[in-house]
Amino acid sequence: MQAVESAPAPRPRGRARDRAPWVLSAPALILLAGLLAYPLYRMVVLSFQNMRLRELLTGLTPPWVGFEQYQKVLTDGEFWSVTGRTAAFTVVSVAFSVLIGLGVALLMLRVARSVRLLMIVAMMFVWAIPQLVAAQAIRWMVDADFGVVNYLIDKLPGVDFANHSWFVSPWQGWLVITGMVVWAGIPFLAITLSAGLTQVPQEILEAATVDGATGGQALRHITLPILKPLLTIVTTLSVIWNAGLFTQNWVLRDSKPEPYFQTLATYSYSQAFGQSRYSLGAAISVITVLLMLGVMVFYIRQMFKIGEVD
Repeated sequence: MQAVESAPAPRPRGRARDRAPWVLSAPALILLAGLLAYPLYRMVVLSFQNMRLRELLTGLTPPWVGFEQYQKVLTDGEFWSVTGRTAAFTVVSVAFSVLIGLGVALLMLRVARSVRLLMIVAMMFVWAIPQLVAAQAIRWMVDADFGVVNYLIDKLPGVDFANHSWFVSPWQGWLVITGMVVWAGIPFLAITLSAGLTQVPQEILEAATVDGATGGQALRHITLPILKPLLTIVTTLSVIWNAGLFTQNWVLRDSKPEPYFQTLATYSYSQAFGQSRYSLGAAISVITVLLMLGVMVFYIRQMFKIGEVD
């Protein structure tokens, strides 16, 4: 007597299959809408008003001024200087972060397992440190009077770094800020890229080596093309995070960053709460969000492309 095989369960079709992703993502979408939608709506409304300290204290509805705040922002040379500075910082910091992160990830594949585990633990510890705590620590290290960095550099022959202030020069100040951001971003990049490198088929690399390919050639023509989707994602995420720089330069400059240390985030905050120009700060924030939407759209498109390939 032959055993009767059970028929496979039918796969969802049509509308049921189309609704499944929305049903599964609904809780996250509702949570995001509850946390972000209303504040974003209030920020947009405020950007079309003229909120002053009087309206803030009395609770009166601010007068509507239309696009006046946006006109002020877009015709202000300082805003475009801050935007250019933010863009330049983002490009430099992301480039160094991704390159060093990729280098550390490649190194992790070549060291012993115990050393790799130690590296992961150390990087996770760096990643877990809150930005505020890390910024305070760096601030003490580069202090002009008691900083250990100046003390060590001053010990070099022919170098006088006693009481040297790193933030008198914009270049040196941005070197400290960029170094801190790169240091904090390497753990995520290195660990993520090292996981991606484990998916590169070793057979292809071995075959390339047998054919006479050098390590650099194998990296350029085999490893990087396979790793390209993941590199695109982590680079885009780094752009989004670094473009919103606030804590590092705000703390390092004692909550009063000079004009040449302002970024879009600190500039918006300074205009809104430092000068009580709340609507102008809201307009700057809305413009910043619109600028970042382009990056986020690119990121989402890459995610969909990877999903289609898979």
